[in-house]
Parts: sequence; C-alpha cells; structure tokens
Amino acid sequence: MKINLQINPLRGMAIVLLTVALPLSSLFSCNKEKNETVDVEFNPQTSYTYKSKNSYSLISDSGITRIKLVTQTWLMFGKASEPYWYFPDGIYLEQFDTLLNVEASIKADSAYYFERRNLWEAKGNVDITNFQGKRFQTEHVFWDRQNKTVYSDSLITITEGDKVTTGSAGFRSNQDMSVYQIFTPGGQIPVEMQQHTSDVDSIPPPDS
Repeated sequence: MKINLQINPLRGMAIVLLTVALPLSSLFSCNKEKNETVDVEFNPQTSYTYKSKNSYSLISDSGITRIKLVTQTWLMFGKASEPYWYFPDGIYLEQFDTLLNVEASIKADSAYYFERRNLWEAKGNVDITNFQGKRFQTEHVFWDRQNKTVYSDSLITITEGDKVTTGSAGFRSNQDMSVYQIFTPGGQIPVEMQQHTSDVDSIPPPDS
C-alpha cells in the first residue's frame, strides 16, 4: 500500500517560525530581568543644547548685519535659567555700523553672551581696537549692547599713537570706543620706553 504525504508549505513555515520564536522570547525574557539602567541627569545650567566647531557667523540686529563672529568652539545653553552662549577656546568679534564699516574689533581667550540682557563678557588677554586705531588691553571686559556701553573694572592699558595710558580701576566707553573715561588713570608712557622695558624683561638668563 502506497501512502502519499503532502506538506503544506505555509504550515511548515509557520512551524519553523514558531520554533525559532519561542527560544528568542525566552532569551529576551531572561535578559530583561538582568538589565541595568543608569539615570543621566540633565543639568540645564551646565548641559549645552548646541555645539559648533570652527564657526564663522554674521549676526544681525533688526535685519542689519552688526557683528562678525569667529571662534573655534561655540556652545549654547538654551535651557539655562538665563540662556547663554559660551566660547571656551577664544573669540574674535567685529562690530559694524549701518554701512558695514568696522567700528571696533575684540579678541579674547574666552567669552560669554547672555541673550536676555544682550550682554557680552570677554575674559583673558582682551584686546580691543577701535576705528581710530586706539588699542585697549585688559583681562576682563563687558559689552552691554542694550545700553551701548563697554566697561571694565580691571587694569586697562590704552595705546594711542606713541603714548600709553593706564587705568588701575578700569574704564567705561561708548559702544564704538570713541569716547571713554579711565578710572584711576596713571601717567602716560612713551611706546618706545614700554617696548624697551619689555625687551629687557624678556632677555633670557645666560647659559650655565
């Protein structure tokens, strides 16, 4: 007697899938019990919401380009109680007038920008040059764009032509650095004398 066996391909496939699915289900069930979770707390004050490297940006105010910004690292902390930008690796800024003429430029080792107050804070080797070629050097300065003032309470050195003026208690200026007041000013020192003093200080010691 001959017996013909017929196997439904779809049924056979279902059996195979079922056979494979059961062990996987068991595996996932076992792993689920052993999983460990780590809670990562988001601190809005110290966790940035945006990061950019090697940035070159033009910043507009009321549709008019006002600032050129160049920096290696730009971090935004948009969720902080007071949203701010941070530039930890240095910054270079140029401020333009309405005709895109450079009114002043600023270089610094690091900087912050506080959005709500429209306030810049620059730190470390701050070097400002205005459109007249006057150079302002200090370690800490604020640029209040809302009130259109620049000010500092740190030692300031101003180089103008062949004269150098210092202010031990800082200065206050208008936004383009053309009109300023020096606090506790020192005497004027000729640039040649200042350079000579710097050269003497930089002479290396003799070889032992």
